[in-house]
Amino acid sequence: QVQLVESGGGLAQAGGSLRLSCAASGRTFSSYAMGWFRRTPGKEREFVAAVSWSGASTYYADSAKGRFTISRDNAKNMVYLQMKLLKPEDTAVYYCAAALTVGHVLYTTQTRYAYWGQGTQVTVSS
Repeated sequence: QVQLVESGGGLAQAGGSLRLSCAASGRTFSSYAMGWFRRTPGKEREFVAAVSWSGASTYYADSAKGRFTISRDNAKNMVYLQMKLLKPEDTAVYYCAAALTVGHVLYTTQTRYAYWGQGTQVTVSS
C-alpha cells in the first residue's frame, strides 16, 4: 500500500511558478507509475502528467505541455510537478496518484490509479 501527501500549493500570479511535491510512504514506491491530476469546481478531475517508475518516461496533458515538468526521486520517495508560466485556468486542487504498471506504461485515466493524496490547492491570480 502507498500513502501520498501533497504539498507546495498556494497562491501565484499569472506567469509565475510553483513546485508541487508528493511524499510517498511504502517500500514499493518504485513499483508505481505516478501521476498528477487536478480538479476545479464543477468539473471532473483531469489528468495533468504522469511519470514511469524509473522516471524515464513522462506524458503530459496538452494543457501542461511546455509549462509543467513531472519528475521523481525514488531514493526519497518523492514526486514533483514543476509548474511554470502559470495561468488563471490552472487554478485547481492538485492530486498525486500512484498506479501499478508494467514496464513504462503510463495512464491518463484516474481509474487506473489505486492510491491518491488528499490534494493541494493552487490558485493563480490574473
